[in-house]
Amino acid sequence: MSTTYTSTHTSTDAPLGKDELAQLVAADITRGSFVNLGIGQPTLVSNYLSPDQDVTLHTENGMLGMGPQATGEQVDEDLINAGKIPVTELPGASYFHHADSFAMMRGGHLDVCVLGAFQVSQSGDLANWHTGAPGAIPAVGGAMDLAIGAKETWVMMGLFTKQGESKLVEALTYPVTGLGCVSRVYTESAVFLIRPEGVTVRSTHGITFEELAGRLPVELTRA
Repeated sequence: MSTTYTSTHTSTDAPLGKDELAQLVAADITRGSFVNLGIGQPTLVSNYLSPDQDVTLHTENGMLGMGPQATGEQVDEDLINAGKIPVTELPGASYFHHADSFAMMRGGHLDVCVLGAFQVSQSGDLANWHTGAPGAIPAVGGAMDLAIGAKETWVMMGLFTKQGESKLVEALTYPVTGLGCVSRVYTESAVFLIRPEGVTVRSTHGITFEELAGRLPVELTRA
């Protein structure tokens, strides 16, 4: 895998919409990769992968070779991803038992997984299955297996809560999904690279670096 479809790392004057963010993530995926897209925002990434990237999408409910989301007459109620969203299949797609699918995840056979999150810490810890709130319904799914099994774990999430609090934090306050597993965080306001030496801001969107640094409880450096 020598060719990377790298997106422009240019900052923009406005925050990114969900589709713009998905396009950014898709452009960053290395040619020939095997990728799992988590429930929620990450599923949109499948709509922006170009054929010449030769990316193979895996879904933990037992499919390899998933295509973009199905619409209109493409919809087959028996053909869904792990989030129960109708999807298409690409030539050469294959199907297998749920247990085999998890063996692929746990065995280190996926190059990238893209997950949603409630929180990500400055050291790459991930919380995305439960807020710990009384009465909240936990949703583990395959996130724990993906987070530690994939060679790279990327997160797509809103940067701030409805209360305006940062979801990129110094240390997790929600139950942990995986420790030190996240290497990139894609948000509407900025793209972050999480490295051993700290958090680097690759690009900003609708906010300046200085404004971002003032709102986040972590130390940031410029790319």
